[in-house]
Amino acid sequence: MDSRVAAIVFRLVFAALSLTAVAVQFFAVTIPQGHSILNFFCYFTNLSNIMISIVFIVSALRLISARKDASESDVAIRGGIVVYIAFVGIVFNTILADTDLGELIPWVNVIVHMIVPIAGVLDWLIWAPRRRLPFRVVLWWMIWPAFYAIFSVARGAVDGFYPYPFFNPNVSGGYGGVALWCLALVFAFFVLAVLVRWVGNLRHRSLDARTA
Repeated sequence: MDSRVAAIVFRLVFAALSLTAVAVQFFAVTIPQGHSILNFFCYFTNLSNIMISIVFIVSALRLISARKDASESDVAIRGGIVVYIAFVGIVFNTILADTDLGELIPWVNVIVHMIVPIAGVLDWLIWAPRRRLPFRVVLWWMIWPAFYAIFSVARGAVDGFYPYPFFNPNVSGGYGGVALWCLALVFAFFVLAVLVRWVGNLRHRSLDARTA
């Protein structure tokens, strides 16, 4: 199996796995038990799994149709979503490892919080971007999580729903504690984003060296 075929199979398999996990949780738990649909789609985990699945499918279809290489904006979007899904895996397996997951199906938990984040990072490492990304993409990547954090805290203040405990002032020691958590998460996200960009550019140079 050559690298192109392997990339297609890898991306379609993990996109299917991710979307299946999210769909089963939605249709087997959220809908039957009358939980809020809006709340379901307010979890960073669910959104990031859907995003990485779309990236996997689009990039696989590009390879299948032998279309030209992805543009810089396409690569930047892919890199950003790799950061998001990697962040999901890191935050869950460190900060949220002992959190009560409620009615989250155990095998779904393993897929969305562990397997798919690893797959997203592996895809970035194995099939590196063929375009060098400028540093400014790191700042663009941070817009979505910053908006998400602000929205989550503001919405929680209105209706009491917080997708994660660190956004909840009743758990985090007031809004000062929430602010400290957000600052720490933003810093961690920035470091991760810089690392993902650096690795992508490093692998890009490695590819150039082999094809020169």
